[in-house]
Amino acid sequence: MHTPKNKKQYYRAYAIRPYGLRKILKINHQKNKQIMKKFLLTLCIAGGMIFSANAQQNREITVNTTVSEVTVFLQGAQVTRTTNQNIPAGRSTLRFGGLSPYIDARSVQVRVDGEVMVLAVNHRLNHGDTVRLNDEVERYRRRIAEINEAVRLAQVELAIVNQRIEFLNANRAISGSERGIDHNNLRQTAEFHTQQITALLRSQAEINQRIATLNQERTAVNRLISSAGNITPQPTGEILVQVDARTARTRVPIEISYHVANASWFPSYDIRARDISQPIQLVYRANVIQNTREDWNNVRLRISSANPNLGNVAPRLQPWFMDFNVPPPRHDLATANLSNTVSGVVTDERGEPLIGVNVLIRGTSIGTVTNVDGRYSLTIPAGGGELVFSFMGMQQETRRITGATMNVRMREDDAVLSEVVVTGMGVQRSMRSETVPSVVIAEDISPARRTPAPQERAVPIPVAQVEAITSVEFEIETPYTIPSRNEVTVVEMAHFSLPAEFEYFAIPKIDRDAFLLAHIVGWEQYNLLAGEANIFFENTFVGTTILDTRQLTDTLTISLGRDRNVVVRREPVREFMQTRFLSARTEVTRNWRTTVRNNKNQPIRMTILDQIPVSINNDIEVTHDRIQNGTLNRETGEVRWQFTLEPGERTELDLLYRVRHPRGRNVIVE
Repeated sequence: MHTPKNKKQYYRAYAIRPYGLRKILKINHQKNKQIMKKFLLTLCIAGGMIFSANAQQNREITVNTTVSEVTVFLQGAQVTRTTNQNIPAGRSTLRFGGLSPYIDARSVQVRVDGEVMVLAVNHRLNHGDTVRLNDEVERYRRRIAEINEAVRLAQVELAIVNQRIEFLNANRAISGSERGIDHNNLRQTAEFHTQQITALLRSQAEINQRIATLNQERTAVNRLISSAGNITPQPTGEILVQVDARTARTRVPIEISYHVANASWFPSYDIRARDISQPIQLVYRANVIQNTREDWNNVRLRISSANPNLGNVAPRLQPWFMDFNVPPPRHDLATANLSNTVSGVVTDERGEPLIGVNVLIRGTSIGTVTNVDGRYSLTIPAGGGELVFSFMGMQQETRRITGATMNVRMREDDAVLSEVVVTGMGVQRSMRSETVPSVVIAEDISPARRTPAPQERAVPIPVAQVEAITSVEFEIETPYTIPSRNEVTVVEMAHFSLPAEFEYFAIPKIDRDAFLLAHIVGWEQYNLLAGEANIFFENTFVGTTILDTRQLTDTLTISLGRDRNVVVRREPVREFMQTRFLSARTEVTRNWRTTVRNNKNQPIRMTILDQIPVSINNDIEVTHDRIQNGTLNRETGEVRWQFTLEPGERTELDLLYRVRHPRGRNVIVE
């Protein structure tokens, strides 16, 4: 077949002119353009329908909630939030925002109406929405910036003054002519140098004083920021709940609850005894501290003796295999306390005092918090071996009690909370996810549970005590407001009138003062925890003591302090304080007389303790000749007198004993 070699031959061969070709191409282009428009329109409609369907199935709804109920544990708190929310038909995601960043993801629970199904729960941190610092902290931070700028300018001014002083000192040499130095010139130069140096030194001192004052103010403002609790902006916590509703629902009751850190409480007591003829009045208080970054406004408050942070796995006894040179199992025994109080200062890594640090005796509920200077003081019971220091943003410190003064420097904690995802009945895990196993679907929520108790003013505050299997809860019927800051909120939980038997007790060999003891029988029914107690006797504050409930007896003994109206004196009887040398032995005689006088206007029961030595060597013989109606414990050498003294009555107790030992051997006798 002949192939055309140019355009003319091509047009002749196919009988097509250039004009006709362009017209054909133009018609085809218009048809293609119309087809493309129809295709794009169809695609857009289909995509819109798909997007609309997905949007309807996965719409996100922001839900605003309020804290309605809080249960404060010894460490941590259970926060409950409630709301009523309209839920459309189909699938939707409910976003609960503005929550605490310290939520334990494993503790999240969601309760909704039974006709709405919970499909998934997702806990995460929203770094785009930070907890706003309160106005007070913002004002403090602005003042810190002003102080820093003032210090910088003062340092520049000080550097200029120092350079001028160096310049004058470097150019104070005076050169004379051939005829010597002119005295007038010398005097004028000296006066000029003295005036300039004096003025510059005064300026230098004033600037240094100004810098010192600014630094002191900066330290004080930093302490105020620390006490306010909100140190740095933090991301907010969020809980995303995916639900499915067959039909649109209005005002669906929703309740979410979670365990949050940076909250705690410790007990304290007021023990009041008007006199020894009336029952003891005991006021049981909870000292609540919370810095969860969410305020508890007008909430229903519960105080619980439980501690979810403690391990709940029972210990297991390991076998003790004995062999040569194999030591037995060792246990971490608490070191005996050197004093009944421990105090100190808690600082950060820069040496700045920390305000509001929670100080707790490990394994007990006895605790306190540091003051504005970072100082703490805590009365410790026998056996309290370790102190636990905890503070928001700092690593927890545990220190063994080794003396009466313990200073602690805490380090910053850069731990970041993990994101948690739970989907339906299965669990999606990623490198930054945990399981939220507790999703509870409830049929209904009682209105009484959602509605806070009405505002009532009463003295004492109405409290309902609920005793569980392993803990005790005090439900405060009056709503409380506890802001998120390092401040102690004192909540009065209970007021008891305790029948007690009073007794005066003294060991004059150690302390001449008489101590008033109160013996309370059946104290277990009051569910008390160990803690510090302020003692008031005869309407006077007499000091602090430890209410130690960790004892196995059915009688709780409380020391109510010293009573100066009961006079106790122990003195030697000189005519019987002698040493005799026999043929082969030495005999030492000791006679002590204890005098007790009751200066009160009512009779008292009195117990006096003394002792005689107990020999553990057959060559040393100890005998007692006179204990005057006292009771002797031969194993310990303790001598006990118990008696009653009428008002104004006085009695004398004699203790006489002899020690015989080989002559020439040294035996130390009191």
